[in-house]
Amino acid sequence: MKLDTSSYYPKSPLDDEPDPDHSAYMPGHASDPEPEGSEQHSPEQPASPASPSVLPDQRGAVRFQAEGADSSATPDLPPTRREQLVDNLSTAVSWLMSPLLMPVYGIVLVFMLTVYSYVPMGIKLGFTLIVAGVTIILPMLTVLLLKHLGMVSEIGLNNQKERTIPYLITILCMGGTGAFLAIKGFPLWVVMFYAGGALAGLIEAIINNWWKISAHAAGVAGLVAMLVRMSHTPMVNPDVLTWLIVAVACAGLTGSARLWLGRHTLGQVLAGYAVGFCSVYFLTMI
Repeated sequence: MKLDTSSYYPKSPLDDEPDPDHSAYMPGHASDPEPEGSEQHSPEQPASPASPSVLPDQRGAVRFQAEGADSSATPDLPPTRREQLVDNLSTAVSWLMSPLLMPVYGIVLVFMLTVYSYVPMGIKLGFTLIVAGVTIILPMLTVLLLKHLGMVSEIGLNNQKERTIPYLITILCMGGTGAFLAIKGFPLWVVMFYAGGALAGLIEAIINNWWKISAHAAGVAGLVAMLVRMSHTPMVNPDVLTWLIVAVACAGLTGSARLWLGRHTLGQVLAGYAVGFCSVYFLTMI
């Protein structure tokens, strides 16, 4: 009597083939004997699994598996058009709000919003060029020289260890500008704006030995502090409040740009704001 084994095994393509005794399912059976000399797999070395059948929309996933990566991982994608636009805007803001430009912005605001607005344009331009030469040109020439000597890798000074000498040069330039304006008879609070910038630079230089504090945030916060002090000055232009709002907005944009570009952490930006604002505000209030 023949044993009915049709319910012992799942339905398979072999069921459609003529195999009345189901010998293809039995252990030790080989439908096609391997030719002599073919490689045999030992029990200690199991055979590698066969390549999976790949549908057209699955080829990417199989490729990641073959490379040893997680099939759920996705490759790095190029920045989108919006991300590239934000990158460019953040870079532009970083250059426009460079710490080296804050002394020039400061003297321009003094000439715009105080009684010095009545000074002839030629004198205003002369003082502005002197301040720019001392606080921008000299530090920039120093940075270019250091780059030529291989002491800094880029003029943006994004490397924390390369900022020490530029910090010292900037401190001397800010102090020298303040002394020059004092000799020329500017009010004490104007002189103290530059002295406060030098003090902020000194604090940043000390902190920079352990931590990369944001000089951009410190510079723009110092400008905000000067406008706050200017708002308490008699006979000041009422537009000072408008410029104060603009400066605060620029401070926010600058901090956001440095964060977006990955130059600083939030703590480093906030610390820069605190150092720049306090250094200028408390000295100008003397």
